[in-house]
Parts: sequence; C-alpha cells; structure tokens
Amino acid sequence: MELLAARPLADRAVTFELATEVGAEAAARVGAAQARLSALLEAGELPGALELSRAFCAITLHYDPLEGRQAGLVARVRAALEDTEPAAATGGRLWRLPCLYEGEDLDDLSTRLGMARDEITARHAATEHLVHAIGFLPGLPFMGGLPDGFSVPRRETPRTRVPQGSVAIANGLTVIYPFESPGGWHILGRCPVPLFDAARDAPALLSAGDRVRFAPVDRPEFDRLAAAHAAGTADPETYAEAAT
Repeated sequence: MELLAARPLADRAVTFELATEVGAEAAARVGAAQARLSALLEAGELPGALELSRAFCAITLHYDPLEGRQAGLVARVRAALEDTEPAAATGGRLWRLPCLYEGEDLDDLSTRLGMARDEITARHAATEHLVHAIGFLPGLPFMGGLPDGFSVPRRETPRTRVPQGSVAIANGLTVIYPFESPGGWHILGRCPVPLFDAARDAPALLSAGDRVRFAPVDRPEFDRLAAAHAAGTADPETYAEAAT
C-alpha cells in the first residue's frame, strides 16, 4: 500500500495520509492500515506508540516523545504499509439501530430528489452504512454508502438546534447527532439509542469500521425505547452483532 504522506502533529503524533477521496476505497485502505498498525502496537513493535485514531482518508499515530522517536516510527510504519494490501471492510460490528423516519426535511428532500417520502426512507433503511470516522461531536458517526441519487449539499440555512438522535444526510454521508447541536444536514428521522456515555469504558457506542442498518419504528415504539434508554433499563449493546 502506498503511503501518500506522513505529517507530524507537533512532537506527539503523526498523521499518515492513505487516500485523497472519501469512499469505499479509502475505507479499505484505512481499515487495512489500522489492522496492521494495531497488531504492531499490541506486539510492542512501535516504540513509544500509545494509540491510533482513524479518519476518512488517514490514520494518526499518537506516541510518547520520551519513549519513541518520530523519524523511527515513521520509518517503521512506512515499511509495514508497503506490504499491506487494502481489503474489504472487516472486523467492525453490524448495528441495527431503530429509527423513526419522521424528519423535518423529508418533504423538501422528496422535492429535491424526485422521490416519494416512503421511497426515501425505504431505500435509506435498506442500505448498510459504513462508519468512516467519529468526530465533530463526541460519538457522532460519519457514515458512507448512501444509495445512488441521494447526494444533496448541506442546507443553505443551518438550524441552531438539531434534536439529539437526529439521523441526517448531506454530501453523500449519513450522521446521527449524539446530542442537541447546531447543524446543517437534512433530517430524515431520529434514533432513540444514546451514542455517547462518558461512564462507559468505551464512551462512543460506534467505532470507525462498524456498519449500521436502520430499522424503521413507529412513534409509540420510538417513545418506548427512548424512555427505556433514558431510565437506564435498555442496553445499547443489544443492537450490535458480533464482529466479522
């Protein structure tokens, strides 16, 4: 695998650029690099390395500058990636998350996309969405894989308040807002499952490399699930299948 660039982040991290465009090919390259470098980190073969963080087209290695030298780590990573081939996304979990498809922007999207509301929601729910990265807000997943014909830019006027759990699309991606927040994406619906909990060992529910399918629910079921999660009587992990 070709390493496009290694960019230092001060003296405690290096970002390795692996692709130039967001998509399945970039995800395959970043996923393969993450798997290879994670194995080296766990084996102690990256001196001073602390953790890896994954993005759309790159992976960042964080390290202790008192334990490892940047030049040496870059050389080791470059050598490791030279004989690493991109592979189909594997290792992530498949999540089946409930979604109430009653978003504020469905009528506008119906006009923009030339599709009935029911067609939009059915096609979105039938799609397997790949989590490319976590960011913007704690636990917010950026997911690729929208069906053909779903590409729309962000809203011309962002909202000052987007409800927690909103499922929204823009620029070929789907996100779920883990908290109420300003936002400019087109809202399709809402998911009642909390995506971030600082009290958990892994605070973010989803990880880059996971896959998500949305299961349509009606308003009574959404309210029931939202109340159960708010009361702490429902476990978000029940929506996940084993890693593949």
